[in-house]
Amino acid sequence: MDLEELDVAVDNGSIDTVLLALTDMQGRLQGKRLHGRYFMNEVVDGGSEGCNYLLAVDVDMNTVDGYEMSSWSSGYGDFVMKPDFRTLRRVPWQPATAMVLADLETTDGEPVPASPRQILQRQLARLAEHGLTAYAGTELEFVLYRDSYEEAFDKGYRDLIPANQYNVDYSLLGTARVEPLLRRIRNDMYGAGLLPESAKGECNFGQHEIAFRYADALTSADQHVIYKNGAKEIAAQEGMALTFMAKPNAREGNSCHIHFSLRNADDRSAMLGDGPGHLSVTGQRAVAGLLATMREFSLLFAPNINSYKRYQPGSFAPTALRWGVDNRTCALRMAGHGQGMRVENRVPGGDVNPYLAIAALVAGAVHGIEQQLDLEPEVTGNAYDDATAGRVPSTLREAHDLWAASAVAEQAFGAGVVAHYANMAAVELAAFDAAVTDWELRRGFERM
Repeated sequence: MDLEELDVAVDNGSIDTVLLALTDMQGRLQGKRLHGRYFMNEVVDGGSEGCNYLLAVDVDMNTVDGYEMSSWSSGYGDFVMKPDFRTLRRVPWQPATAMVLADLETTDGEPVPASPRQILQRQLARLAEHGLTAYAGTELEFVLYRDSYEEAFDKGYRDLIPANQYNVDYSLLGTARVEPLLRRIRNDMYGAGLLPESAKGECNFGQHEIAFRYADALTSADQHVIYKNGAKEIAAQEGMALTFMAKPNAREGNSCHIHFSLRNADDRSAMLGDGPGHLSVTGQRAVAGLLATMREFSLLFAPNINSYKRYQPGSFAPTALRWGVDNRTCALRMAGHGQGMRVENRVPGGDVNPYLAIAALVAGAVHGIEQQLDLEPEVTGNAYDDATAGRVPSTLREAHDLWAASAVAEQAFGAGVVAHYANMAAVELAAFDAAVTDWELRRGFERM
């Protein structure tokens, strides 16, 4: 939609509510529901204020220490949510509702550097200095349950009933069992301006993936968070629950493979060429940069304790920091042909914040281009067996330490952003270290 269409819709009553949304550190939509006429009269020009603790809380919305931008000592002030009207759209799964995403400013009109959307925008601006534009597509997997979210909560998330009771990877019979929900999600997302391509079953019981058309990097990240939030809302309306967490059980985890490519000013591929893997010099340097920064940027690809449970040998979740042409054992898989050629980063899980993950890809590519890095030989066999390969960090603690000490991260993102997201990981680690888990109780309650 554009503003004129929204104004007409508010006047005729077909839209009465506008969601003004920001994306928080955890990749969730937060914000306000505004009356349509109030939005048109007051918010269009001036934005709307919200507490700056929205970028300084944990996943349970607890206020925590360690953030420079927001704290008890600074009084937990406001920032301003400024609508980006390029993102304005209808929300078909909610009655008479539209949505617009926001960028953040301080009350003095300064940008908020730790805002995930603005972190990505900053990296895209760096890339543009090289005459390049980034395109991306995210492939989110989820596990669907017959239980509602409330029932799952009351059951302590145990003994849930998966929507499928066996592996339905590519099965048309298996996916037909939940096609009413999958179809509604696809069609409602289309109504919101996204371009769904397909839905398919995956390996875990009740696991599915809905794929969408790629777009420029910022648009792709915007659509990712809208889809993720909307899919949960639609599932809840249907009395079901779905989860994007990276490893919801001992079977296959939820991945979020990110397809990434670069284009020149003429809108042609900057990665296609005559080198290894049909890569240009720019493409080779970009992929080399992705490999060189992968460990230090892992916090942006795998931001939670649970993220690292997904990395298991032979599980299609990569552990070896290698690249290969159509090789799913590598962290970076070259996919597609001709102008459609791109690199697929197989490291992120379904819990990823897309703005941060794509920003890490852009920053890695810029690093490789600026440092003119040479690309190592491709892997043609099983990269899991490569004893010389660098590895994805095995824990959030290791990823935190790599990120916090990274000179490349500080140069690319700034010391303030590095400190902000290092603190996010430190908060999660402290909470987990203090928790008594079911695993400990089962092993120790009687037998120790």
